[in-house]
Amino acid sequence: MPEPRRFSPVISLLTVGSIWDGQLGTQLKDLGLTTRKYGLLAHIQGTPGISFSELARRSQITVQTAHTAVRALVDDGLVADATAHAGAASNLRVTEAGARALAEADARLARLDIAFASAAPALSAALEGLHEEPFGEDLQEH
Repeated sequence: MPEPRRFSPVISLLTVGSIWDGQLGTQLKDLGLTTRKYGLLAHIQGTPGISFSELARRSQITVQTAHTAVRALVDDGLVADATAHAGAASNLRVTEAGARALAEADARLARLDIAFASAAPALSAALEGLHEEPFGEDLQEH
């Protein structure tokens, strides 16, 4: 008889993350947003003129993926890209429509945060601050 698998906090967090990512995705869908687009929109609003490379770094995606996602946000009227030409520094800004969508998305996220914290208060408290790559380079040594 095979031994039972040991508990993995990493797999548990991935599972919980996937479930709540789906919940947030459902909440954002009618706004024309995905969780990734929501994050990008928030970064653009928080850092006007942010470069594509910095946007990609903060979002943990490639620069090419950032360009593609921002193009979709521009096409949807949520972001304006006043970049003069390819290779020029970016000049991204959130449009009025983007600001409205972001404000509504923030309100919906706040409701999900309340639901999550109510369902798992200890986990919610334990997760505070962990989104900043808590282990850095030390993790790769183990």
